[in-house]
Amino acid sequence: MKGVEAVIKELAHSSVPVLLIGERGSGKRTIAKRIHATSVKPGGEFRVLICSDLIPTTIMGSLQLNRATLYLDEIGDLSPDCQQGLMDALSKQSGGAATHVRVVGGSSRDLEQEVRGGGFKEDLYYRLSGVCLRIPPLRQRKEDIPELISFFLARYAEVFHRAVPPLSSSTKQLFMDYSWPGNLRELEAAARAIVAVGDESVAMGGLRSMLVRSDGGANGGRVSLKEVARAASREAEKELILKALTRTRWNRRRAAQELQISYKALLYKLKQIGYEEYGAS
Repeated sequence: MKGVEAVIKELAHSSVPVLLIGERGSGKRTIAKRIHATSVKPGGEFRVLICSDLIPTTIMGSLQLNRATLYLDEIGDLSPDCQQGLMDALSKQSGGAATHVRVVGGSSRDLEQEVRGGGFKEDLYYRLSGVCLRIPPLRQRKEDIPELISFFLARYAEVFHRAVPPLSSSTKQLFMDYSWPGNLRELEAAARAIVAVGDESVAMGGLRSMLVRSDGGANGGRVSLKEVARAASREAEKELILKALTRTRWNRRRAAQELQISYKALLYKLKQIGYEEYGAS
């Protein structure tokens, strides 16, 4: 991401169109806002257009704004008419007309493949991809996770008027081990849940099963029958443990006796599901 930031700083001195390629939730819109904010010509509007909903007149009207940055979300969804309209407008700008709008396109699809398949205009692709930034998914930049989770926890602590909650080592490790198919969007949702619930162990009881269950098929991965069986077994085991703890009013020794396992084994399982700090011995 340091390389991405370096390019963003260079882009501040021009209004050249930019193409952002990355998986959904990888932060393309945030980076487009960053490009807008670092411009040497401050001010103006940052406008987001959802390309699947656009008609040619909407694009043409948006391109008449003054000192604006226009972010075209999922630009690969533009209709053929909208693609042609955007191409015409960009050609006029490069032909000497006053440039009022910087266009930043974002796509989670491989636009080169779309061009080869005839779904996206080749001349428009090359017009937009003069500066092309490929945004790595979160699973390829896990060193960013600690800083990102701290940022999101602080944001939602302010929203919910609560103190920033500390995270246990097991939760931090889970966040590092998980592949985050939803990228930053999914990480943000996890942080919001922890702050909203007000108790990390309780929040992670639900989040942990969700994260582990959804991880197998992330981003095109395959899920084996054995993995599904293991996930189902973990869920059933967790449910039995929590029911036993509820019946014993969270007396862990009595719960271990009911479950016919050792106290040490129960402590290990509680740590696995994020409840190691709850209950009396």
